[in-house]
Amino acid sequence: MKKIILSSLIIFSLLSSAYCQDDAEKKEKDKPVRAAWGSGILIDQQTSDIPDAHTFESVIQHRFGSIKSDMSDIYGIFAPGANLKMGFNYVVCNNVQIGYGLTKGSMYNEFSLKWNVFEQTRKNKMPVSITLFANTAISGNPDKYFGDDYQFVSRASYFSQLIIGRKFCDEFSLQAGLSFSHYNFLPSPDMDHDIMAVHVGGRVKFSPQSSLVFNYDLPLKLDILSEQGLYPNHSRSNLSIGYEVSTGTHAFQFFVTTSAGIVPQDIVVFNRNDWTDGAFQFGFAITRLWGF
Repeated sequence: MKKIILSSLIIFSLLSSAYCQDDAEKKEKDKPVRAAWGSGILIDQQTSDIPDAHTFESVIQHRFGSIKSDMSDIYGIFAPGANLKMGFNYVVCNNVQIGYGLTKGSMYNEFSLKWNVFEQTRKNKMPVSITLFANTAISGNPDKYFGDDYQFVSRASYFSQLIIGRKFCDEFSLQAGLSFSHYNFLPSPDMDHDIMAVHVGGRVKFSPQSSLVFNYDLPLKLDILSEQGLYPNHSRSNLSIGYEVSTGTHAFQFFVTTSAGIVPQDIVVFNRNDWTDGAFQFGFAITRLWGF
């Protein structure tokens, strides 16, 4: 009887060890890649990065004026047309983040939601990350800005985006996105209320904490959405290039960008600056994580 019990214990131990090892290997295969991005924002746009559940994130984004003013206001740094956004995000559960921000330009109150539908895994079981982002922005412009037929719904605008990204190696991450923007009210009759855009962004890491970051936003001319047909006042593309320092809990980005807007639908619909003509402005973004 003792031999039977001893044999049973040995077999059980071997089976348990094999099961635990196999289970550990499965878990290892399912782990997401580490630090594909230094922050949840990439200059003007979102990334697939969402911190751990119950993490609070403070965000400051700033645009100076146009560098074309030269030394009269130190290349736009002291220009009166600067824009600023202050906000926060909170991760309510794994891969789901909500946010709020207040922007100086048009006094937007922005409410946002971001969801990592799929995360890229280390063993390439899932080769890319797929993220959905959406917001609603309420303009704070004076009532007279919206004309004689003012209604509160005229203040609302919406932005939704699908983001597909991949970390190719420790030094390089790339993402592409497709977005839809809608404004209930526009100040000019020759503008389109609905615009789709494509977005491309990336990060090239050249030291443990430092990276080159870039982003490009291209509003599309789609006849199926256009109310004008000839696009007399179509938004221009936005190009941004910058330097990022990330420490895990802090991220700082300093960049040049084309658009004076910060809210994504503002960038897609209202940008009239031409980066091919040197219409850039300096900007920076700071994020800080707080664990709870």
